[in-house]
Amino acid sequence: MEYTIQELSRLSGVTTRALRWYDKIGLLKPSRRAENGYRCYGPAEVDRLQDILYYRALGVELAQVKAFLDNPSYDRLAALRSHLTALEAELERVQGLIYAVKETIFTQERNEIMSDEKKFEAFKRHTVEENEKRYGSEIREQYGDAEVDAANAQIMGLTQEQYQEWERLGREILDKLAAAVAAGAAPQEEVGEEITALHRRWLTITGNAYDVQRHRGLAELYVQDQRFTAYYDQERPGCARFLRDAVLFWAK
Repeated sequence: MEYTIQELSRLSGVTTRALRWYDKIGLLKPSRRAENGYRCYGPAEVDRLQDILYYRALGVELAQVKAFLDNPSYDRLAALRSHLTALEAELERVQGLIYAVKETIFTQERNEIMSDEKKFEAFKRHTVEENEKRYGSEIREQYGDAEVDAANAQIMGLTQEQYQEWERLGREILDKLAAAVAAGAAPQEEVGEEITALHRRWLTITGNAYDVQRHRGLAELYVQDQRFTAYYDQERPGCARFLRDAVLFWAK
């Protein structure tokens, strides 16, 4: 099926002005122009516009979207799975905030005073519950119940400052991984050493002693279990493998 620019605008909700701009910058070219000069868009262009809108919904700039879609190695199915993972992660984050707000409202309604520790307990509890739901069985199988229970207790015991730093480090690791993979860097380069050091800090912020073999084993799990892989690859495929290779090279 073929659409004129007006028809595609009505179908997608994208203004004709935006579609003309996409054409001008080479982001979305029409499949052909009719004899009257009208732009015509076919199935491939409809799919590409859908991909553009997914990336835009995730906050990706147009120039970067074009680079992704024009890359000869672009895998649409892999990109869609990555979008889904990112959206699910955002949904979990919002659900955690909803839970925390409900806890606060409940406290206010009962005229209770919520301690600073309690204010952050909901966030920490949600983190533990989500980790158990998504990765619990694999982690318990590899490291045992006692060790996983101890790790969960350490998360619940984090101070407000420690918890915020733990969350910040996790985001920084994801950002640096995505940037490194996008730049075509090698895990054996300096950026790999930096990411490995950040990941080590993230693992030990609860106060547990650093164990290099456990670090390397956990990194292997990131590529063996697709749920871990999906988490690290949420912004760009290849991040989980980059982290695994960096840890294996630099954690000695």
